[in-house]
Amino acid sequence: MLANPDSPAFLPPAFDVAASLWHGEDQILAAFRSGKGMGWHEHDCRLFTATEAFFRNGYQAHLTQTWIPSLGGVEEQLADGGRVADVGCGHGASVILMAKAFPKSEFVGIDCHESSIAVARERAQQAGVADQIRFEVAIPRLLATSKEKFDLICFMDSLHDMGDPLEAVWASREAMAPDGALMLVEPFAKDRSEENVGPVARMYYSASAGLCTQNALSQGGRYSLGAQAGAAQLLAILKDAGFRSARVAMETPFNLILEARP
Repeated sequence: MLANPDSPAFLPPAFDVAASLWHGEDQILAAFRSGKGMGWHEHDCRLFTATEAFFRNGYQAHLTQTWIPSLGGVEEQLADGGRVADVGCGHGASVILMAKAFPKSEFVGIDCHESSIAVARERAQQAGVADQIRFEVAIPRLLATSKEKFDLICFMDSLHDMGDPLEAVWASREAMAPDGALMLVEPFAKDRSEENVGPVARMYYSASAGLCTQNALSQGGRYSLGAQAGAAQLLAILKDAGFRSARVAMETPFNLILEARP
């Protein structure tokens, strides 16, 4: 938790998230009073690097080893050469890991935060996978107009930050191949607030109030799921978006992993 920087439970990066909250205290308080929210891009840069560092170890431990294999047939599809979109990709940690694991596949990472996309491109170059990945500054709804069809579309701890998560998953379904899959990775939560207890839940609720919900509100906040949405709400949104099937594929102490099919 404190000494192994490669552990999926390594928590020191979370303190830089807290530092970014302290830095933006006046703006966050004003956002609470106005109800208009505060965009991700308005926060101190420590938030972006800390969020990447916090989630990256979990992705390294689980993404290609257990999460993707838990989706029916997806691992084999990507091994043979598939197309993958990572929506809300941030600094590109998850999409770079997938590119390394599946060298025959092609990847697109999209995010509305231009500075994060610039970092993602640098990280892909450093990792030697830039020829497999195209990073774009874009909003999720643009997927619906894409001529590309994807075998896998991922939301890696990003859907709950979006102002209209229903539109985002609907657009992903429109961009999906007929036998494609959606992988939704979200912070772990139970469906009832009184069931969300313990240090992880406290940390996620705090982040949700100061960061996630505020960003969703700044984008219009049609749902404002927050970081503790729970499986029932997430499955309901997938159903409303037109997916014929959706299920919880896996759980970890930090994440829920859901699979949906068009």
